[in-house]
Amino acid sequence: MKTIEDLAVAGRRVLLRADLNVPLDLSDPESPRITDDGRIRASLPTIRKLSERGARVIVMAHLGRPKGADYAERAAGGPSLRPVAARLGELLGRPVAFATDVVGPDASRVVAGLADSDVAVLENVRFEPAETSKDDAVRGEFAAQLALFGEYYVGDGFGAVHRKHASVYDVPQRLPHAAGDLVRAEVEVLSRLTSAPDRPYVVVLGGAKVSDKLGVISNLLDRADRLVIGGGMAYTFLAAQGYEVGHSLLEADRIPQVTEIIADAEQRGVELVLPVDTVAATHFAPDAEHEVVSVKDFPADREGVDIGPATRELFAEKVADARTVFWNGPMGVFEFPAFAVGTRDVAEAITRVDGFTVVGGGDSAAAVRSFGLPEDAFGHISTGGGASLEYLEGRTLPGLTALEADDPSTGPRTGGRA
Repeated sequence: MKTIEDLAVAGRRVLLRADLNVPLDLSDPESPRITDDGRIRASLPTIRKLSERGARVIVMAHLGRPKGADYAERAAGGPSLRPVAARLGELLGRPVAFATDVVGPDASRVVAGLADSDVAVLENVRFEPAETSKDDAVRGEFAAQLALFGEYYVGDGFGAVHRKHASVYDVPQRLPHAAGDLVRAEVEVLSRLTSAPDRPYVVVLGGAKVSDKLGVISNLLDRADRLVIGGGMAYTFLAAQGYEVGHSLLEADRIPQVTEIIADAEQRGVELVLPVDTVAATHFAPDAEHEVVSVKDFPADREGVDIGPATRELFAEKVADARTVFWNGPMGVFEFPAFAVGTRDVAEAITRVDGFTVVGGGDSAAAVRSFGLPEDAFGHISTGGGASLEYLEGRTLPGLTALEADDPSTGPRTGGRA
């Protein structure tokens, strides 16, 4: 992949695909509040570098999954990037222009008004149904409209590179392109995890659904020395071993696949570590009555919401000697303070590892920040939960494929809307 340094961006319009999909507090619809600006801060180095080199930076990004048949419906009900643009301006310490549409008249006006080193943000690209269309022609037509804004394309939204979306996959096919620093860093880290990791290599997985991680687990059985399984997905593993799990998260239809994974891990000599006790609650609520129970004595009328103290000690012990750790997924319902202890203790145990540690984005990264843990206590905090998992699973990521392809022309395309 080409890098930003390979592009002569001074005085040129650069379409930058970033990942600014931050969580919002929408309790006051008139004033949405960003609750975690980690992805915005992660995008700053590439934006700053382009701006400092004199580029006219046009940022494309998505926010949430707006629903609706057309732009008007999606824009009426979906989250706007306006507060994100405002926060980006605060972090950059300079005004950031905001276009109230994606390829409409306001976007054209904003882009035409950019001077060298200026930064602008287009409205949520997912307000345009064509952005996520499965029809190549529909998606391509929208990508052609976007491409008219730019002379170069930089892909820096690692959290979206596993999506075959117009702004991720189709636009770079129409412009000279390069990978941003964030994407390059992510690929370098994940390549290290899949090629020659220092050993012992311990993978810690949590989160709600085992179905989301079956592929990566199967692929990592060839690479990891130890798999530590917590969170909601652990209950399908426990059920596969014959344990009662009550009303806990359970994907019963995945039990046959999980049973195969358990057998495969044993055959390959990969240590599989599961919870030995859990926090069982009467119902799913932050103030629910709860107690610690052994997995051998789980009440049929309760649901698991966190790993128990014995499991926290066990998991900490199992990462202590690691030279490489990859962690993706919380150990419980960390959004509820009473059930965040397991996730916090595992995160703290990983910070004490004398080796290379990677937090696999998504809820794991959000948890690190919510606990106030220093981010430099980890080797790398990814911005792409799903993208990281698919990379480790060995899948082809459309956004990376597009960035690796040859340029459609030998130089920047001039003209267009601006």
